[in-house]
Amino acid sequence: MGKRVVVTGMGAITPIGLNVGEFWAGVKEGNIGFDTITKFDASGYKCKIAAEVKDFEGKNYMDFKAAKRMELFSQYAVAAAKEAMEDAGLDMEKEDPYRVGVSVGSGIGSLQAMEREHVKLLEKGPYRINPLMVPLMICNMAAGNVSIQFGLKGKNINVVTACATGTNSIGEAFRSIQYGEADVMVAGGTESSITPIGIAGFTALTALTSSDDKYRCSIPFDKERSGFVMGEGSAIVVLEELEHAKKRGAKIYAEVAGYGCTADAFHITSPAEDGEGAAKAMEFAMADAGVKPEEITYINAHGTSTHHNDLFETRAIKKAFGNHAKDIRINSTKSMVGHLLGAAGAVEFVTCVKELEEGYIHRTVGYQVPDEECDLDYCREAVEGEFRYALSNSLGFGGHNATIIIKKYEE
Repeated sequence: MGKRVVVTGMGAITPIGLNVGEFWAGVKEGNIGFDTITKFDASGYKCKIAAEVKDFEGKNYMDFKAAKRMELFSQYAVAAAKEAMEDAGLDMEKEDPYRVGVSVGSGIGSLQAMEREHVKLLEKGPYRINPLMVPLMICNMAAGNVSIQFGLKGKNINVVTACATGTNSIGEAFRSIQYGEADVMVAGGTESSITPIGIAGFTALTALTSSDDKYRCSIPFDKERSGFVMGEGSAIVVLEELEHAKKRGAKIYAEVAGYGCTADAFHITSPAEDGEGAAKAMEFAMADAGVKPEEITYINAHGTSTHHNDLFETRAIKKAFGNHAKDIRINSTKSMVGHLLGAAGAVEFVTCVKELEEGYIHRTVGYQVPDEECDLDYCREAVEGEFRYALSNSLGFGGHNATIIIKKYEE
């Protein structure tokens, strides 16, 4: 058995709260972050609704000069990492910096930088491009900036698996500690892609909803679902080797129990229709955690509110759990914050940790009309009561399937 890995700190920048406390209060209240897009004029677009982060100022979390050299996706990651590190009480002066690593991913990086500089290229020519365009834009810069801001000199990686990025980033950090490569990993995902090309691109793919009703636009597993709502933000957690955490007297929120990944090898955007790839990821995660299917009573689903995802994920859950599937509580955090792409799995990880801590499973907000083919328990109402394990799924374009299992910490 590898080293035990625990969660000792959490941070979040989301459409319903600029820290974990605000976010979690919003989740329990069933708040939604959906509204008309304000970042650009979307009046001529089919999709006019997104889940934007509100009232965020990078300079409130970092030096003004540092913020100016970061695109929004990097700023979100640094802000969430600051909260997570402070929450964990991690004093880098007492740590070996080469044993504290970073695993922070982004699905896309900065579309904003690309859009801005492309306009300059067309209007003013190639010699007017910002010399920092490339380091501002590339998606590994969230991990790079977190490392630079906090002096973290250990393993530093950026996982890019589209919508599975956040879960893979935390899972790979978990593995790094298990394997002995680090004592502490600052891990999660970040994204900020509510831009003209981002919205236009996902609309062209027919992935986004065209609903302009903010209460019925992101309705995972509902028969009337019509696509996802683009969200933005970041969630970062501090993972730590158990003995290291105990030695410094850290507060332990939960334990990471298992992690499983597969590929569908099927289609560039659609999950496998029979759900086999996602089912295998769940099975691998359960085997890794040493748990039986019947011990899993709660799943935080990928649940995007697209027709294909929710149907095929339902099939995957049935395939992995058999008859027990009907006894599992399933919800989707995307019903409140939309789809944060590379940050989605990380935000959902934080949600699972808080749910385990408080014995509270949030409802799938907006779920009203049952779908005959999606016939499991999708938490129309919140559920209170102790439970031991939370399983979280993330499925990404390209056929990436990632599942992580978190459990209540016990000595």
